[in-house]
Amino acid sequence: MHSKVIIVGSGPAGHTAAIYAARANLEPVLFEGMLAGGVAPGGQLTTTTEVENFPGFPAGITGIELTDKLREQSERFGTEIITETITRVDLSSRPFKLWREGAETEEPDTCDALIIATGATAKRLGIAGEDKYWQRGMSACAVCDGAAPIFRNKPLVVIGGGDSACEEATFLTKYASHVYIAVRRDAFRASQIMARRAENHPKITVMWNTHVIEAKGDGSVLTHVVLQDANTKEIRSLDTSGLFYAIGHTPNTAFLDGQLNTDETGYLVVKPGTSLTNVAGVFAAGDVHDKTYRQAITAAGSGCMAALDTEKYLENLAAEEHERASGKL
Repeated sequence: MHSKVIIVGSGPAGHTAAIYAARANLEPVLFEGMLAGGVAPGGQLTTTTEVENFPGFPAGITGIELTDKLREQSERFGTEIITETITRVDLSSRPFKLWREGAETEEPDTCDALIIATGATAKRLGIAGEDKYWQRGMSACAVCDGAAPIFRNKPLVVIGGGDSACEEATFLTKYASHVYIAVRRDAFRASQIMARRAENHPKITVMWNTHVIEAKGDGSVLTHVVLQDANTKEIRSLDTSGLFYAIGHTPNTAFLDGQLNTDETGYLVVKPGTSLTNVAGVFAAGDVHDKTYRQAITAAGSGCMAALDTEKYLENLAAEEHERASGKL
């Protein structure tokens, strides 16, 4: 199957790109994935319960409901959505080639322009109780979930030792009665200014050499965590209504097999102020290249950018082909 535009990814970035591309009559095809990266179609947004900071929903909306609305809007304007995962691509020449999971030896799908919107997956620890209490007191995004009623005026725990952990802990002090940072070593990896800010904050306690080994609750929500001292192996319990992972994200770029430029942590690199990658005709949108903001609304904005950049690219491509056919090139 050949398409003008293929979008890989189905979160706010992918669907916004699809909406804009479809309205521009580019007839986009969107591969939403089938549990790609272990996450349902819709990406990280589907693991969020209540979304209160996406404009247009004053009463809030669940992550799954928002994803469904984005999908419905994409389809309304003519986007073809395929619930399959792209596992391999060839970007060495145009048209670009893409292979579906389980069909890697068959003829590939092809396209003139490609938008990568595969996002990034939050790293987890796999501790006991994690699956049971994820989004029932456990989260990987303090900015997304920290203001939820279940966390207000309650003790909260952040796991991590870098800038993200310090930033998220500081952010959570706006809502929590107290914030504990569990650091596995005896020092922060964070920058000095961020570490000092966290250590000196009256509502933050840093627990050095501390591993969180289990999340426990009442069967409905998280109520406490089990801690282990890295040196003495002593085990103790700490009451908390929230456990936030701040141990990083993994950008979903493995299927690209190094064909696009990335930074040292695997995030796609784009030309500043655009969605352009190092390969002409390939664009990046959302958390697959944004490791700073990682919000649904910023992902949607970059999806818009990718679609507009794609439209301009295809227009220029058509103009060049017309001039070549008429002998002007």
